Amino acid sequence: MISLVYSPEYARHQTGSHPENQERLEVMMNYLIGQGAMEKLDIHQPTPASDDDLLRVHTSNHLNHLQKFTESGGGYLDFDTLASPQSYEIAKLAAGGAITASKLVFNQYDFAYSMARPPGHHATADSAMGFCLINNLAVALEYMRKTHGLRKFVIVDFDAHYGNGTAEIFYDDPQVLYISIHQDPHTIFPGKGFIEETGSGKGEGFNLNIPLPPGSGTSDYIYVLERILEPACRKFKADFYFLDVGFDGHQEDHLSSLQLDDNFYPWITSHMQKLTPKMVLILEGGYSKDAMARSNLKMIKVLKDKSTHEDQWRPSGKLVVKDETKRIFKRIQDTFSPFFTF
Repeated sequence: MISLVYSPEYARHQTGSHPENQERLEVMMNYLIGQGAMEKLDIHQPTPASDDDLLRVHTSNHLNHLQKFTESGGGYLDFDTLASPQSYEIAKLAAGGAITASKLVFNQYDFAYSMARPPGHHATADSAMGFCLINNLAVALEYMRKTHGLRKFVIVDFDAHYGNGTAEIFYDDPQVLYISIHQDPHTIFPGKGFIEETGSGKGEGFNLNIPLPPGSGTSDYIYVLERILEPACRKFKADFYFLDVGFDGHQEDHLSSLQLDDNFYPWITSHMQKLTPKMVLILEGGYSKDAMARSNLKMIKVLKDKSTHEDQWRPSGKLVVKDETKRIFKRIQDTFSPFFTF
């Protein structure tokens, strides 16, 4: 079974013509309805995250600043992160959506997908950035750890941008394996997410970055991911899985220089089902609305069908993989050899 966690209240995070705006969700929802995909989807409404939920991840100074800033009228929190008067309350609702999806998977559903905004994976414990106010996934993870006693978590993040906030929050945590595939941070925000950023202290070896150069496409992603995900996840033996969903690596998206096509998204969702029968999906980026809508539908169909036939989504013929991609994979093999065998 699959549940979609969504609320029209997310529109109250008003950002006008900013790339991260409510039209992103409206286009995706309308496309699902128009394609008849809602018939076998259970829709659940989120409830706001509590202060206790947020404080497991964020500092009180950060939360107080967000609340006062929005209540005083909002504006730009930094050069590209916009908040409106109701944004703090809606950010709490988005974090609550991630918690709701996690509870649904823990209790009865195979998959639950929080389609919320604002996104979260750039938000650190003490700051908003990269369109993100509160780290939705981190709040949900800590809720599951505290409330249900789960110990070990895997996060697979395929947004075009490195989830620096999520990585930082769990950087020294050996119970969270964070795997991020993203555009080379030399060439894109947030300028972090290099192979050498492997975690610290007891968390060393559990922050696994796959930075690929501009122009990398579906073949490059598949080449690396099918060599890394299964051995890493099998060895780690997580209790709970999160898939951090970003559509901004699509070739039609102007906020990255990656060249993924529509079929990458059903491929990764199908591949993940070979590793775990249950997972929570949390929406992050994606700004080409038509590409998002098409790719999102394909991804949801794979979940509804519980399909593990990933080969149908691979590029036809032999994978055409860039030499640079192969060199990056070799560097990852060498860097992580003390921790995993790929």
